Order: sequence, then C-alpha cells, then structure tokens
Amino acid sequence: MSANRSETRSRRLREWSDNGLAVVIAVAASLVLTGLVVALTRVSPVVALNSLREGAFGSLDHFGNTVNRATPLLLTGLGVALAFRARLWNIGGEGQFLVGALAASAVGAYDLRNLPAVILVPLLMTAGVLAGGLWGGLAGWLRAARGVPEVISTIMLNFIAAEILSYLVHGPMQEASRAQPATEALPLNAELPILLPGTLLHAGCLIALAAAAVVAVFLFGTRAGFALRAVGANPDAAAVAGIDVARTRITAMFLSGALCGLAGAVDLSGLQGTIYEIYSPGYGFTAVAVALLARLSPYGVVASALFFGALQAGSESMERSAGVSSVVVDVLQGGILLILLGSQGVRWMKTRN
Repeated sequence: MSANRSETRSRRLREWSDNGLAVVIAVAASLVLTGLVVALTRVSPVVALNSLREGAFGSLDHFGNTVNRATPLLLTGLGVALAFRARLWNIGGEGQFLVGALAASAVGAYDLRNLPAVILVPLLMTAGVLAGGLWGGLAGWLRAARGVPEVISTIMLNFIAAEILSYLVHGPMQEASRAQPATEALPLNAELPILLPGTLLHAGCLIALAAAAVVAVFLFGTRAGFALRAVGANPDAAAVAGIDVARTRITAMFLSGALCGLAGAVDLSGLQGTIYEIYSPGYGFTAVAVALLARLSPYGVVASALFFGALQAGSESMERSAGVSSVVVDVLQGGILLILLGSQGVRWMKTRN
C-alpha cells in the first residue's frame, strides 16, 4: 500500500514538474518573441516591458486595476478549465459572461433596485450564476441529446448572446433618457464594496478566490467531481463503471457556464455598473488561454489569471509611456497559447508511439 502511494506521489510530482516546465518555457519564449516584435518598432524591449510592469504593479492603484482585470479572467478561466476536465471545449465563455451580466442588471437596476444591499447583491450574483449556467447547460444538452459538438454550439451561442444584449440595450432595458444604448446604472446598494480606499479594487476578487477553492474541492474531493474527471479521461470506461456520461456532461457545462455568468455579474456589480452595447473586452475568449496556461488546475488558474490581468492592465501604460501598441500583448498571449498547444501535441504524439 505504501509503495503504491509513493509511486502515485512520484508520478504526480513528475507531472507537476513537466507542466511547470512547459509553462515556464511557453512564457519565456513568448516574451522573447514579444521583445523581437517590439524591437521592430524601434523601441527598446527593456523600456517597453518595464512600462508594462509599472502599469501592472507600479502603484497601489495599478495593482488594484490588475486584480480587477484578473477577477473575471479567474472566474471564466475556472469555468473553461472545469469543462475541459470533462473533455468539453467550452468556447462560449463570452456569451455566458454576457448573459450573466444582463441577468444581474435586470435584477439590480430596475424593479428590485431599492432592496437592501445584503439582499440585492446576493440576488445579482445568483442571477448571473443561473443565467450563465443555463446558457452553458444548453450547449451541454445539445451535445448529450443531439450529438451537437459543443465547440460549434458554444460559438453560436456567443453570437446569440451578443445580439440579445444589443436588442436589450436598444429596447426593453435601455436607460430612461434614451440618450445611449446602455442599461440603467446599478444603484449604490447593488455594488460590491471597495476593499482598498483610494483604489477601484472591489470585493469581487474574494468571490473569485472562493470559487477557485470550491472548484478544487469539487473536482478532487467529491463523487461528482470524480465522475466529471472520469468522463474526461475515458467516457467509455466511465459508462462501463456506471457513470451517467450524458448527465455528467450537461452538469459540467452548466457549472462551467455558471462560473462564467458569475464573472459577468461580478464585473458589472464591482466595476462597470452599466452594460453598453460593446461590453466585454473578450474575457470569455482569453479564459481559454488562462485555463491552458494553468494546465486546468483550479489553483493554477489563480496565478494564470493574475498574469493575464497584469498584461491587460500594463498594456495601457506601455502604450502611453513607451509608445508601443497594446496589441503587442495579444502577440504575447497568442504566442503562449500556441507554444502550450504545440508542447501538448508533442506529448500526445510521444504517448501514441
């Protein structure tokens, strides 16, 4: 028994070491690539990267901005990672984020806006969770009941969510003055509290950290989490073992969407306050890179989200101070994703041989 435990522990250590090495190589290689791109613009890569660092962590206010950017990435990254654990490619985090924000706005900015904060804020979060969960669960049901690939259904649901948002901010949910396509602003009692006075850092980061802990416990400490991972590892073997594969897939997509919907509610309540026609900066899409960089580890997603949040926050400073377009950060993110996928492909080919 002890020999088996020792072997399992050694295997896990080797896996963590390999994963960590792959992440370090991906980030380092992407930084080199980004430095070369910056050098082509005749700007010193050292100056550009220093501006990036200053913009992300140079002051308490910048740090708060970084954490605020990382918070929705943490929640959407957790959602995508959870779905990937069940071997389901949830590319619909963006749509789930949008419907979560819309549901939260519908609860908090209109008829229920006069409720006390202790009731209203949890209602906002619950609305976001349910809306995102149902949006993701629909893709899971389509996969389980009709065999529709979730890659296709989630992408299409992204477009549908964006069109619903556009309709609502031009129609039923448009603010009273009709001056612009936007929802009514949330009242103060619907906003998440500020954690650091003098900054915009809000309590949503605590919700996101709690969600990471809950996801970790769910995946590795519950029967349902084991079933989800078993379906992801081998659905045929899971079915033979008595696991309901269809129900597990629907559950996985519901939970994945719920986390992305919660991200929309947290972002609205903690930072934005109002939904405009062009609302999300692409949190649901960046979540794929966040989850892959974390190697689908719930705690790894925390560090990965902070890294990508720092890139997004620092890119604005880099553009102002060093004159380097913030699009360079997209090059860095894309490079990391391609290198990680390439390393995973090489590993898969080795196991096949």
